[in-house]
Amino acid sequence: MNLTVKKCLIAAVAALTIGSAHADEGMWLLQLMKQQNSIDMMKKQGLKLEADDLYNPNGVSLKDAVGIFGGGCTGEIISPEGLILTNHHCGYASIQQHSSVEHDYLTDGFWAMNRSEELPTPGLKFRFVHRIEDATDLVNQKIKAGEVDEVHAMTRPFLRKLAKEQLEKSDLKGKPGIEEEILPYYAGNKYYLVYYKVYSDVRMVAAPPSSVGKFGGETDNWMWPRHTGDFSMFRIYADKNGEPAEYSADNVPLKTPKYLPISIKGLQENDYAMIMGFPGSTSRYLTESEVKERMAAQNQPMIDMRGVRLEVLRNAMAASDKTRIQYANKFAGSSNYWKNSIGMNKAIVDNNVLGAKAEQEKNFNEFAKGKPEYEGVVEKIDAIVEKRLPLNRQFGYLREALSGAIEFGSPYIIMDNMKQALEEKNDSLLQVSKEQLEKIFKDVHNKDYDHEVDRAVAKAILPALAKALQPDELPDFYQTIQTKFKGDYNAYVDDIYDNSILSNRENLDKFMKKPTVKAIEKDPATAYSRSKLEKLVETSKAYQEASADLALLHKAYIRGLGEMKQPVPSYPDANFTIRLTYGNVKPYSPRDAVYYKYYTTTDGILEKENPEDSEFVVPAKLKELILNKDFGRYAMADGTMPVCFLTTNDITGGNSGSPVINGEGQLIGTAFDGNWESLSGDINFDDNKQRCINLDIRYVLFILDKLGNCKHLIDEMTIVE
Repeated sequence: MNLTVKKCLIAAVAALTIGSAHADEGMWLLQLMKQQNSIDMMKKQGLKLEADDLYNPNGVSLKDAVGIFGGGCTGEIISPEGLILTNHHCGYASIQQHSSVEHDYLTDGFWAMNRSEELPTPGLKFRFVHRIEDATDLVNQKIKAGEVDEVHAMTRPFLRKLAKEQLEKSDLKGKPGIEEEILPYYAGNKYYLVYYKVYSDVRMVAAPPSSVGKFGGETDNWMWPRHTGDFSMFRIYADKNGEPAEYSADNVPLKTPKYLPISIKGLQENDYAMIMGFPGSTSRYLTESEVKERMAAQNQPMIDMRGVRLEVLRNAMAASDKTRIQYANKFAGSSNYWKNSIGMNKAIVDNNVLGAKAEQEKNFNEFAKGKPEYEGVVEKIDAIVEKRLPLNRQFGYLREALSGAIEFGSPYIIMDNMKQALEEKNDSLLQVSKEQLEKIFKDVHNKDYDHEVDRAVAKAILPALAKALQPDELPDFYQTIQTKFKGDYNAYVDDIYDNSILSNRENLDKFMKKPTVKAIEKDPATAYSRSKLEKLVETSKAYQEASADLALLHKAYIRGLGEMKQPVPSYPDANFTIRLTYGNVKPYSPRDAVYYKYYTTTDGILEKENPEDSEFVVPAKLKELILNKDFGRYAMADGTMPVCFLTTNDITGGNSGSPVINGEGQLIGTAFDGNWESLSGDINFDDNKQRCINLDIRYVLFILDKLGNCKHLIDEMTIVE
């Protein structure tokens, strides 16, 4: 090799390495930081800590101050007494769970003045990552031995069974609160076994009123500038030995081995920022055809069907405080990704994601020449997508409308068992079925369900679904609507909601007193549910058959893309496992002549205030504090009060509530959103436009102190000034 060529190659490798050091893309695996040299890249951007400070498999590290909050968010520990900080929208279901017309914590907020006032929250859990083990060789051995094929090795049933077997062999067997999970990474090219330590006594400690925690509502969701005080606080309780335990009055606050100190020193543009959390799902390695499929078969059905339901709920909630509280969490959850889907489809076009994917495929095809394991992979993926797209779209609409929007139905399998028991005079089966039916009734008619609201949703959704799909794509009950009810959707829905066995307590009691085969066969909800489920199962099965071989093609495609990038490391798609992303505090310019600063202040709250709009109401006490500039030690040097700030961190759903940490390992904020212009980021990261919207920890402390009068909570934190 001549010296000139050698120098060029060295320069090319150096450019790749340096480029990766300045790119903020990547949801990196903690267990691979040293192997992938990501710690060096982070230090170049301002990290002052060592790799073992972030993740130490043999000791305490930042990892031990972060966990899964509930079922889909991240939370961090901010005191030695197990105090959790997460987002308001992450705690929203729990706040709603405790709310009633008499105690409307959603509207008024909640502040526990002492430990005895902290509210037990049944069903809420907090999961710490206890240990991570590489399970790749284990899975590959099972494949090699013929115990499982490559495709089924990636499936949850197989991996759950394998994880359970490993727990039984480990030193963690029988220890309280331990849960296990094996998941595929890099599309099945790697596998990791994660052990979690799960605490199930988690109590609500503090939540600002929704006029703070949800300020801006739907209008500001996914938008910048932002002025939302999106936080809530909870506390982990354990038994006297610090071990996980179900709720007991004898439980005590968990003495945590690691918690995050809090910095109120302030932020400057380009400051280092890292986020540790549990991003839920990304699809960064899709082909161009798969992105088009995502737009048409997943996003558009969500936009169309959720839009119909949300309009019904919006009107019902505006008319009744009881309904508003009942449906607050359902509405928020549905609305969030309804708007996300709108923004994603727009951003895919605006940011030329399809062009970027086409370029990636072109480069891959060049790389694949002469490599049998990679040649033709993209074309084979495209062929499968073309075949399954109509089925995927059909299933998307059916799922959103019939499984997502309408709640009422009948457990037809239980009804079939009851019918069999009556025909065979099987008293034992009849009694079991009765007990099951009683439980189903209570589950359906729970405190957060309104039969009339759901009836109104059904009347709006069923005709909307009929317009979206072809007649042969619809369940058979649509034929009943046309024949028996002469196309009258309202009459069909009323028949189900008035006359079904599970429609109300009177109908159920009458049936239970004298159950008959005839009553079961005539039950309209049972016929509706059977028809709905049969069509969903039929469509899902056809979709799965059409998708055969896609998993192995993705495995090859992602492996090849990784080889193309070497020596620059690659990260796997998010799968709700712990990740670290790093970046900087930074403004952005979304379009010509528009420039956004990297932070907002309370001045913007008063600028947005509109007493006539529930999304922009400002509490009187907060307004007074802002006008008087009564910000205490939490203000910036110029006396203004920060609210939110921007970083270039790579995040997605699941990162909500994640700690934003400076280069010294101190908490500076909590992540809660992404910006509108980059909602295609789950598919294709854009360095120029991608921003993470974070709540400044100084605003959290200000609200906690001045609005909530919770100085006792601040006193248990470690504050760095």
